[in-house]
Amino acid sequence: MTRSDLVEELAARFSQLTHRDAEHAVKTLLDAMSDTLAAGNRIEIRGFGSFSTNRRPPRMGRNPRSGESVAIPEKRVTHFKPGKALREAVEAQPGALLKVMLSR
Repeated sequence: MTRSDLVEELAARFSQLTHRDAEHAVKTLLDAMSDTLAAGNRIEIRGFGSFSTNRRPPRMGRNPRSGESVAIPEKRVTHFKPGKALREAVEAQPGALLKVMLSR
């Protein structure tokens, strides 16, 4: 599912929302989530899952073509841990992710 698919689904489910309003709602939500994770905070959506950032320490890698060692710098990566309701819904039937997202 893409961002535009999510906007379409939201506009279809809630007839009082125009397409522009649904697009604005999705953009606002995703921007708020991005800002929160960039600040190093955690996001928890009950029944869906939690997003957090993890630190990957610097390490030495290897260039597969030349075989020479390459220094890989430290980085922060986003981590998602699905909630119990999401795990159960995905196991029960495919396509249940959207239902879980929009039912909360």
